Amino acid sequence: MIKLKEFFSNEEKRTILFLSLSGISLIMSFIQIWDFPIDPAWLAILLCGIPIIKGALEGLLREFDIKADVLVSLALIASVIIGEIFAAGEVAFIMAIGALLEERTVAKARAGIEKLVHLTPRTARRIEAEGERIIPAEMVKMGDLLRVLAGESIAVDGVILNGQTSIDQSVMTGESLPVDKGPGDEVFSGTVNQFGTFEMKAVKVGEDSSLQRMIRLVESADAGKAKIVGIADRWATWIVVIALAAALVTWFVTGEIIRSVTILVVFCPCALVLATPTAIMAGIGNAAQFGILIREGDALEKLAKVKNIAFDKTGTLTYGKPTVIEAEDFRRDQSAGDLLALTASAELRSEHPLGRAIANHYKMTVKKAPADPESFLLIPGRGVRAKVNGHDVLAGNAELLRDHSISITEEILLKAAEYSQKGCTVIYIAVDRMPAGIIALSDILRSDVRGMIRNIHRTGVKSVLITGDHAQAADQIAREAGINTIHSDCLPENKMSIIDSYQTKGEMVCMVGDGINDAPALKKAYVGVALGGIGSDIAVDAADIALVGDEIKYLPHLIQLAKKTISTIKINLTLSMVLNFAAIILAMTGILTPVSGALVHNVGSVAVIINSALLLKWKKNLQ
Repeated sequence: MIKLKEFFSNEEKRTILFLSLSGISLIMSFIQIWDFPIDPAWLAILLCGIPIIKGALEGLLREFDIKADVLVSLALIASVIIGEIFAAGEVAFIMAIGALLEERTVAKARAGIEKLVHLTPRTARRIEAEGERIIPAEMVKMGDLLRVLAGESIAVDGVILNGQTSIDQSVMTGESLPVDKGPGDEVFSGTVNQFGTFEMKAVKVGEDSSLQRMIRLVESADAGKAKIVGIADRWATWIVVIALAAALVTWFVTGEIIRSVTILVVFCPCALVLATPTAIMAGIGNAAQFGILIREGDALEKLAKVKNIAFDKTGTLTYGKPTVIEAEDFRRDQSAGDLLALTASAELRSEHPLGRAIANHYKMTVKKAPADPESFLLIPGRGVRAKVNGHDVLAGNAELLRDHSISITEEILLKAAEYSQKGCTVIYIAVDRMPAGIIALSDILRSDVRGMIRNIHRTGVKSVLITGDHAQAADQIAREAGINTIHSDCLPENKMSIIDSYQTKGEMVCMVGDGINDAPALKKAYVGVALGGIGSDIAVDAADIALVGDEIKYLPHLIQLAKKTISTIKINLTLSMVLNFAAIILAMTGILTPVSGALVHNVGSVAVIINSALLLKWKKNLQ
């Protein structure tokens, strides 16, 4: 009894059962092998038709809305009144199949993003004074110490305190390989600890965690918000009125009510109503496969009209963190490698981002940790002073050396000026109170940006750089990326006014950004795209679209997908309208009967659904 109750509570299973029984009843009604007291097709009317009539009545009485169900219900009732029981059952049966196909298409389209919901961790291991305790994930508070074992999902966002491991971040970033993590590295909720055990401090919990933020974006994805859907709904309402008028006129002129009933059957605007939502949901599902979360279908409609795509620089086109570009040693008997080794050791205990960048660069290039300094002193606003292998090392800005009465040579100053012109930050190094050289650091361009910009241009969309950085840094990055139009030294309000100036000229703008200062521009732009992985919560909330893994290389695909989705909608609308008007003419002339009319009408609905479903796997090669 319990299993039976569970079965009927599952809507899809119940629908399939009712369709199976209805199909059998229609076959029995058509072949008429046995002499039944009543037509078996009545079973199809009861199982498939009653829910349609009920939905139509609820729409009329509660929402005063005329939709496709109204016309279908009238066709069903009229068929029954004139004794066409088989036709009524067939209409109900095929309409139910169409509804199931639509639900299946939508479900498949959303499967790629809704899986995030099911990946929410249920429990966490909290470290307490009494020992380790397993608690529900929602009970974790900010600042809690957690332990994560191999194979476990990480409950909340946090920072590793101790332990070395590899994390499977594919759910958040799409990366195919695990990422090595150690003390100080960030970890995100929903990702999976692959190997070692580690302890972490909870930083973002509950609704603030990365996974929950992405889930909120998924839940807000609603194809019904697209303006073009409203147009289709208005058309559907008029078609209902036109169909009723045509049926009455045909009945009056010919005197054959069966022709009028056929008109009602063939003119149900189901294909028209399905044309837009199925295409948009399929487009959303396609984008999800590339780590792109679209908050509402309206974003796809608007993106297809965009003429310019504007980028923030730091953290969007670049990695958002300083990287060593060059080390130059001006001492006669020493090399750049010697200078880098001394500076990396001097900066080993530094908490400054530039100092950490130098130490990390040494680890990556030399494949070993810098030597521990014998002494270390942080000088706020200047740099560091350290004793390394018996040498007195100063590393910082020019003021640091001048404060210690060390004169920087003209040769070093000229070379430093060259790097500054390229937008680099220069660290000056002195060894044993003598100027030794410089290390240039810069926020470098993401490896996939050049190809991405090139492919965007191939779609016919122009690229623009809008950044708060100074002109030299902006020019350097734009040159490397292949962007010709540059706006630098922009405050948040400047970014908004620049976007507004484009859009008042009719050139719609898509803004791509990641930081809090980008949020106003993301809102102002016709379409806002935020980097969901490293982007701030405010930026993500302000955007229409989020790139979960910060994979901006998929932006050209997104633009092409938007255009393909709109063209699919137009094809769907045209197909449904042509089929409806052709069928009504055939019905008025008596060529189509209610039975054949139901088949012709539903061919359109199935064709629209199949055409939309093709978007799920669509991809255009721009190479």
